[in-house]
Amino acid sequence: MQTAKHLLFVTNDPQQQVNTLILARKLALVATQHGYKHSVISLDEFESSDHFDHVIIIGQQPKNLNIFGQNALSLVSIEDIKDDADKALLTALEHSKPANEWEQKPKQASNTATHFVAITACPTGVAHTFMAAEALQQGAERLGYQIDVETQGSVGAKNILSPQAIADADIVILATDIEVNTDRFIGKRVYRCSTGFALKQTDKAFAEAIANAQVLEQGKQQATTENKDKTEKVGVYKHLLTGVSYMLPMVVAGGLLIALSLCFGLNAAEQAGSLPAILKQIGAAAFTLMVPMLSGYIAYSIADRPGLAPGLIGGLLAAQLQAGFLGGIVSGFLAGYIALFIAKKVKLPTSLESLKPILIIPLLGTLSVGLIMFYVVGQPVAHIFELMKDFLNNMGTTNAVLMGIILASMMCIDLGGPINKAAYAFTVGLLTTNTYMPMAATMAGGMVPAIGMAIATFLARNKFSTGEKDAGKAAFVLGLCFISEGAIPFAAKDPMRVIPTCILGGAVTGALVALFHCELVTPHGGVFVLLIPNAINHAWLYLAAIAAGSIVTGVSYAIIKKNQEEKLLTNS
Repeated sequence: MQTAKHLLFVTNDPQQQVNTLILARKLALVATQHGYKHSVISLDEFESSDHFDHVIIIGQQPKNLNIFGQNALSLVSIEDIKDDADKALLTALEHSKPANEWEQKPKQASNTATHFVAITACPTGVAHTFMAAEALQQGAERLGYQIDVETQGSVGAKNILSPQAIADADIVILATDIEVNTDRFIGKRVYRCSTGFALKQTDKAFAEAIANAQVLEQGKQQATTENKDKTEKVGVYKHLLTGVSYMLPMVVAGGLLIALSLCFGLNAAEQAGSLPAILKQIGAAAFTLMVPMLSGYIAYSIADRPGLAPGLIGGLLAAQLQAGFLGGIVSGFLAGYIALFIAKKVKLPTSLESLKPILIIPLLGTLSVGLIMFYVVGQPVAHIFELMKDFLNNMGTTNAVLMGIILASMMCIDLGGPINKAAYAFTVGLLTTNTYMPMAATMAGGMVPAIGMAIATFLARNKFSTGEKDAGKAAFVLGLCFISEGAIPFAAKDPMRVIPTCILGGAVTGALVALFHCELVTPHGGVFVLLIPNAINHAWLYLAAIAAGSIVTGVSYAIIKKNQEEKLLTNS
């Protein structure tokens, strides 16, 4: 540990000034307990470090570290202080080095980059998040690179990147289908791609990252190398999926609680004060938050934290105006882009700039979104939403079967990609209208590809390698869990045969689900939701539909797959 006597804590995070200062005070209190003298200032207040033995920067790394001279210097993230302030201080003191060694200058694109850090995140935070992380780790090992990967899944962030790892990295890879906070990477070369690209074309992802990564500047959270039109399209889609991602827990919790209330009888919840009534009320409360969460986090994806308040309030207004999830989508994009416009275009004196994210943007953004929702878009969107509900609730068997075929087929086309996620997001939104058949078709269709591949490896064992047979066993489990990505290893090797057979099986399943009038009240869980009474009606018919489509996929692929001769290695 360093023999420092006097510590200087320097806060530097324009987006979280108050929070950073509070955490700096917390760290200073720990320093006092360890017998250190200390001072706490912001980076703007810094003049000289001549009177200090050690400088500890809290938050983001300043662009110019030379101002700290030859003093011992450490960087501490606000996450580390939140987790364990005592450990954060001791680690900072043990891993200090002179300022000139910390200085990070953007590296030019070259083939010399060897150290990467990455974040992976998908809308549901279940399959693609972890599969992409594993692919990046395996790819880095194969190519001779170092990589640290943070996963932001459904249970929160895991393997959180340390300030040291970020500082040492040549390039940051953001393999994300939703928006993630990039404040930590300001000043670093950043490359963005989808989780699917990182998973299926890992080597190409590394090559493009080295060639095309751009330096992320303050206030420019979208680091990208794509052309403007394509970026805008991808951005809108990513914003929508971010909203869906944060909305999903509300849908799952609400749907399952309402289903549990039905375990006591179809009319048991009508008795006020009874357990079924309370369960239904809790579930309804979760459903009430669905549209505000969708809207709020679409806005958050666009404008970061300043967009959250206008987005949440706009979503609540959309629900009150009976505009449903369509109104939530509209209010989310309105709130996000209005907040972003105010943040970029409204200029204030430096002394008042800190008021912008906590006063100016929430006030003007909420006022603007509220007035637009009431006087411009609220009623028209509500009317469109009502027409859509009437159509869905009154469509005949033919239309229902056609919708089931389309939705289930979309789930099988790109196995967790944009088309798959678009179908899923649409049917999750329909849950707010109490329309449950599309969700049943979507989930059933999403289970078919992986289960179908497992069946194919069982029926035509001589056509598959040992590794593919093992992948088939894993795919079966993943399919039962509604993780269609289990079929990706097969689709990557033989897409021209795998994808059509998956679509064929998915279409059969979707048609049967609609024909059987199956309805599902929760958006995830695979076959395991059948263990919850009333989560789905006609449970056995639903299983039959899944089995039928999976068998169609498995048998058809087993027939058309080319023979593969395995070379047996023997010791002679």
